[in-house]
Amino acid sequence: MPTSASSWRAPQLSRRFIPVWRRNFLVWRKLALPSVLGNLADPVIYLFGLGFGIGMLVPEVGGVRYISFLAAGMVCYSTMNAASFEVLYSGFSRMHVQKTWEAIMNAPIDLDDVVFAELVWAASKALLSGAAILLVISAFSLVDTRYVLWLLPLIFLVGLAFAALGLVMTALAPSYDFFMYYFTLFITPMTLVSGVFFPIEQLPPALRAAATLLPLTHAIELARPLLLGRLPENVALHLGVIAGYGAAAFWLALALTRRRLLK
Repeated sequence: MPTSASSWRAPQLSRRFIPVWRRNFLVWRKLALPSVLGNLADPVIYLFGLGFGIGMLVPEVGGVRYISFLAAGMVCYSTMNAASFEVLYSGFSRMHVQKTWEAIMNAPIDLDDVVFAELVWAASKALLSGAAILLVISAFSLVDTRYVLWLLPLIFLVGLAFAALGLVMTALAPSYDFFMYYFTLFITPMTLVSGVFFPIEQLPPALRAAATLLPLTHAIELARPLLLGRLPENVALHLGVIAGYGAAAFWLALALTRRRLLK
């Protein structure tokens, strides 16, 4: 079993993660259409159900139609969910149930590359999910499309951050049931206070201050102006927070996974 010091050493990455990423892609490709539609259905139902339903009661928020306000939240929400579900349920299956990671490490591939491949693959799936939502909201003219392509690198970065956070839970999980704590205690409350459904300015001051510490808030602060045809403010701050969450969570996840698997 690795010592505590060796578990926390810096990630040692190489291009060998690429074949692992490709393996995950080839497996996913067999069920690509159901996967994309499944990731698309939930946010689209929220978008049109709440957008037109609440939009009839609240015509405008911040000077824009409510459904247009909600669209940016749904892009980030979809990205977060796609990355989280991939590293939690699919990643846990490959690590613990199917023992796919152990099989891969019989080849000259280190655990660091396997975990990094899971991170990048989850972000790639999140990019597909987020891009699908962008296509829908653009097709229905719900947003200003001048800066819509700038959302693609942001979606990938957000996918990396939430995939890294999810990998921490995967490294700790004894079973699939464990993930309900993550969704109930972290993902769902964060979704409700990060500006997905309403401006965070509506929150009490203490809760608003807490919301500014959450990665989803910073993702929405970047995505919403871009989808409304404006350039966001404090770009470096928001990107730094999202990237910081991703880097710190990946390091923690890798250390926990080393301690769990390298015995």
